[in-house]
Amino acid sequence: MFYHYPKSIITHNYGECVFKKLKKYIFFIISEVKAIKITVLCVGKIKEKFFSQAVDEYLKRLSRYCKPEVIEVADEKTPDEASPHEEDLIRKKEGERLLKSLKDDVYVIALAIDGKKTDSVGFAEIIDKLGIGGTSHITFIIGGSLGLCPEVLSRADMKLSFSDMTFPHQLMRVILLEQVYRAYRITNREPYHK
Repeated sequence: MFYHYPKSIITHNYGECVFKKLKKYIFFIISEVKAIKITVLCVGKIKEKFFSQAVDEYLKRLSRYCKPEVIEVADEKTPDEASPHEEDLIRKKEGERLLKSLKDDVYVIALAIDGKKTDSVGFAEIIDKLGIGGTSHITFIIGGSLGLCPEVLSRADMKLSFSDMTFPHQLMRVILLEQVYRAYRITNREPYHK
């Protein structure tokens, strides 16, 4: 018995079209399965519109490579000329909020001035190795204006430093998200500004 298929099914163009659609579909499935969740857990809200716009832009760009999100916990007001004891109490309160927002199975990277320093390629390798090793969720923690309490730092799987300099924590979100985006571009061998 012979089956008669429409001519379009066996044409070269049709085959190419089906292949392209399958390729996109397979890439989508693979990317959904492999996509790491990247959380930026931070203290305080961004007040400046230009920082918020930059954060939103990098979250949008990153959504192609991973599942990004920003979680904010409330900050404590620091009185002028706060004593070291008052500063410790503020860090502890903010730290408790951060720890409550952490899930047990996440890989935690705390941003700390005494953390490990690396270049952008090294940072890309860290994220790539975690993904290859089976890590499905990475949480970066950015403290408030007084930094992170010891309890949060001890929960971290890794401490990372971007510089010996001090940056405003709102700006640090933008810098971190840009570097995560750059890391994915490097890993995927895609062009990006050097």
